Formats: sequence, structure tokens, C-alpha cells
Amino acid sequence: MFEYKVTRKLAGRGRTGVFTTPHGDIHTPVFMPVGTHASVKSINPADLVKIKAQIILANNYHLFLRPGSDLIAKMGGLHSFMNWDKPILTDSGGFQVWSLKGNTSPAGVEFRSHLDGSLNFLSPEIAIASEVKLGADIIMAFDQCTRDTATVDEARTALEITQNWLLRSIKEWKRSETSLPAGRQALFGIIQGALHEDLRREATQFVVDQDTPGIALGGETIGYNMAGTKQVINWIADLLPENKPRYTMGLGLKPSDVLSAITLGIDMFDCVAPTRLARNGALYTGKVIIKNKEYFFESEYPNERINIGNKQFETDAKPIDPDCDCDTCQHFTRAYLHHLFRSKELLYYSLASIHNLRMMIKTVEDAISLSSK
Repeated sequence: MFEYKVTRKLAGRGRTGVFTTPHGDIHTPVFMPVGTHASVKSINPADLVKIKAQIILANNYHLFLRPGSDLIAKMGGLHSFMNWDKPILTDSGGFQVWSLKGNTSPAGVEFRSHLDGSLNFLSPEIAIASEVKLGADIIMAFDQCTRDTATVDEARTALEITQNWLLRSIKEWKRSETSLPAGRQALFGIIQGALHEDLRREATQFVVDQDTPGIALGGETIGYNMAGTKQVINWIADLLPENKPRYTMGLGLKPSDVLSAITLGIDMFDCVAPTRLARNGALYTGKVIIKNKEYFFESEYPNERINIGNKQFETDAKPIDPDCDCDTCQHFTRAYLHHLFRSKELLYYSLASIHNLRMMIKTVEDAISLSSK
């Protein structure tokens, strides 16, 4: 059911490809909107289709706690529950329990819920069983995240735990597959190792050897520290198989970040930033260009975005971005969005989020288009 085929080359090490899943083909490279609680904040699924989202994410940690994976399974799984008939990816929750500073042992992680303070436990077996119940097309192995500044010893300890947990995740995944339609879910292994080349290469080879359907690059560095992200990708590039999709977890703070990832040969990326920034008044604007066989995002504004709350936009009759084809830019002015934002009108959050997500998706589309000219 799952197959990845490279279809052509792009700038740098970039490539296009098709990843076949039970809920449709994913054409890569692809930016994936994040719907942590089985909802992309303030956006109707029909609007996600309009902005050409191919796949969205949900988070196992949050859904495990509320409303519970058993309840979602009874409702027919995530696709039925949230009325989304395209592919879904679920994160295992490893990053969330790490960020909560849970008590990690080789067995798993004991943590307190951010909702009510109750004591909970996640292990590779529990996390994968939960993801199986959620029914996503792509599920992530349970791993231990490492901070950007982790020492060699800290990164080594986390890496050894992650490798053990990957083997256990695979075992639970294969066990669950016996009770599901064959090939219903693809498991991705996750590469850790912080900013240590030898550990990243060791981790990459270990994940590659397990032959999971896809390969993910994790850790706080990825997306958070773009200079470090590029360094890590360059360290491991020669070890990555051509016939597996490559996913950088949490990458996509701004359009130029995904362009860097594409140039480095990454196929899939996601980030909460586009919708989070939108809710706080930061709206992307700019365009994709190619120089010396590398992509760049050209924008007249710092950080590739405007702050719509600024007074300069109070009477601005232009759209957020003149080249954006989203419904927001086609029908509403900066002045109107400025008014909505200052008034804290709920409509603002939807219109702004639609624009930022469309800009990220369109950035990928434009990069592919420019490479064919």
C-alpha cells in the first residue's frame, strides 16, 4: 500500500516524488499543516482543501489524553472523526513528554498531564497502540528528543534509548498490523543525536537498517536552529536511501526554511508556526526565486512577514501579498484585517491562518514550478 517514487530532480539535492497511502497520493516536497487536537486551528477542512493541503498532522500525546484514542477509534478513527479524507500523520508524543520534563527510563516516560496534573505513562508499546487506534496513515516511532545544546553523553544516552524504543515500536506496529487491513499504516523511524556528527550518522544508519517506510529527522535542533539543521542534513545526506521519504520534524517557521529543506533533499516538513504567527498578527509576504541553483524567499519585510497590527496598515487597501491566490488575499485588504485583528474578531484568525498556510504550500509549489523553467 505504501510506496515512494522519486519523479524528478529540483535545485540542489531537491527532488519531487509521490508517496502512495491508503487515503491518496502525497506529492512531495510537501508542507503539512499541523492539527494538534485533530483540528487545524480556526480552519474548516473544506478550506484546507482549497489551500491545497495534501496531508495534515495530529498529535498522539494530546489525543491520548483528550478525548482518548479509544473514543476516536469508536468514532471510526481520525479521518471520520474530523471529516478529513486525505492522508494524516500522527506524532507519537515523544517531543511533548520530553518538553514536559517527564521521568524517562528505558521502560518509557512517566509524566503529568498538562490538563489536570494526573500522572500518566507512555512507552513505545502504548504510544504505537494509541496511534494505531487513531488510524493515521503515517505514524511516528516513540523517541526521546534531545535539546539543541545536548552534550555528547546526554545525546548518546538519549540515542540509545531512542534506538531501543524504535525496535519496540516496530514490534508493536507489526503486531498491530496482524489485526488491521494489510499495509494500513506506515511507521517512520526518527534520527536523534543532537549536534554531534558521529551520533547523527550512527543514528541514521540504525534507522535505515530497520527499513521503515519513511525516515524522520528529530530533535530540538531541527527547525529551531536552521544553521544546525542544515549542518545535520549535510552530515547524513549520503546515508539516506533514495526510495524513502525524508521528513524534518517541526521545520517551517518561515517560507525560506522550507526552501532550504527542499534544496537539501528533504521531502516532508511541518510546523505550528504559520498558524501561531497568524493568530498573533504576523502574516507572510514575499516570493520564491532561484540563484545559483538554490532557492531563496525574497521579501521586503524582516522575517518574511508583516505585523498586521501596525498602524501603517490601518488604511492599506492592498492584499496581504499581491501574488497570493488564497481567498483572504483575493477578497480582503490589509486595512480590513488590521481592523479585525485590533478588534479581536474571530474571523481574523481564520482568514489569517488560511493565508499563512497557503503561503507555505504555495512556496513549495513555486519552487517546483521554477525548477521546470
